[in-house]
Amino acid sequence: MDTSRILHEGHAPTPFTAEQIRTHCPDGLRVTLAVESPEGTTFHTDTFRDGDREGVTLESCPSDAQGTPTGPARTTRVTWLDLQEHASFPAEQTAVGEETITGPLGILPCLRYDVRLAAGPVTFWFAVGHPGMPVRFEGQGSVTEMVDRVLLPEASAAPPE
Repeated sequence: MDTSRILHEGHAPTPFTAEQIRTHCPDGLRVTLAVESPEGTTFHTDTFRDGDREGVTLESCPSDAQGTPTGPARTTRVTWLDLQEHASFPAEQTAVGEETITGPLGILPCLRYDVRLAAGPVTFWFAVGHPGMPVRFEGQGSVTEMVDRVLLPEASAAPPE
């Protein structure tokens, strides 16, 4: 068992290590997310900037469906371990399996995490070929799906040092 994927005693393994996330989320990676809720569909982007060995600055802003900003950006500095931590769930509340999904990014083999939370059940799909945030999330009255994943032209394809 890869212990770098288990962050807390009694928790299920995370889908990726902090190092895998760092390697696959270079500066300039922009993901566009569609959030479908009873109020309608909204979009926002998360762009990775100024990554280094410890962490990265995430620039988040509302956008249109093509990823063009429609409002002010908010920046937050996070560690790669913080990002891994987002997928750490108590083992007794989590079922992990494999599932291939079809969506805006194509056909993706995924790790599926079904998690029973106090607020209700949630499901995350993490694309095996895209270590990082889930490509789909369903729960609590909404569905969030990654609709685009692009390396911006000004970006470096090399992982952060």
